[in-house]
Amino acid sequence: MAKFKNANPSSSSTSISDKTFTSLGNLIKLLPTGTVFIFQFLNLVLTNYGHCSPVNKVLTSTLIGLCGFSCAFSCFTDSYKGGDGLDHYGIVTVNGLWPSSGSDSVDLSKYKLRIGDFVHAFFSVIVFAVLSLLDSNTVQCFYPSFEATEKVLLMVLPPVIGAVSGLAFMVFPNTRHGIGYSSSTDSSDKYSSDDES
Repeated sequence: MAKFKNANPSSSSTSISDKTFTSLGNLIKLLPTGTVFIFQFLNLVLTNYGHCSPVNKVLTSTLIGLCGFSCAFSCFTDSYKGGDGLDHYGIVTVNGLWPSSGSDSVDLSKYKLRIGDFVHAFFSVIVFAVLSLLDSNTVQCFYPSFEATEKVLLMVLPPVIGAVSGLAFMVFPNTRHGIGYSSSTDSSDKYSSDDES
């Protein structure tokens, strides 16, 4: 009778569940909550609940463009705790964070622009585009016949985009604490280990 090494199945399931929850958290952080809230709130008014005039279409298009820009821009922001103990925010550049006020005791070069920032920005815009362009009021406003003829696409596309985005976030985990998210005390340690991603 062969003896098997006693593997602990609970540790591997814990590891898988930790990775799953981490990936889910990264997916949730994909879109800035305030941007999505503003879009959901203003889209009802600007589309006139799906009954658009040409002015409504221009206003809704502007809202979608500004919110999409906000989603992408937020991927290039980060925060840190300054020497004064307060959270400071900046824009990520190839040299580190800019502006660098209150950074006397913090090495801002650790917050350099990475490939993962572009991946996050791209998928942030894609997820927001799916969310905004497949919203029922937006569909009724811009392409009302689409809802009746392409119902399968409207049902299948969001989960597919969500799965692809989730996979991208597993490959490029988000370590940024953008505007509106307070920085953690160990955030600078995270940047030293994943400069390549």
